[in-house]
Amino acid sequence: MSNREPGTPRPPRDLRAHHRQTDLRLLVGFLLILLMVGSGLIAWNYGWRGLAGGLFGILAGSCLLLLLGGLVWLLLTWAGRWADRE
Repeated sequence: MSNREPGTPRPPRDLRAHHRQTDLRLLVGFLLILLMVGSGLIAWNYGWRGLAGGLFGILAGSCLLLLLGGLVWLLLTWAGRWADRE
């Protein structure tokens, strides 16, 4: 049971923070499962040397996506600041 007395209201919850936290956890969980299952399938089909090549490809692709996402974020931030200036 809870420690609060009956009839006392519950403290307010920050639903936006909860939503952000849940989205982040779902994304991280999805990426971990994808990496583990994908790595296992690569190792099963092509062996450990194939797994090393696959992980190198995943790392290179991830770096490229992070770079592209960073550039888009930077461009949108700059455009927002430019539009808000007076």
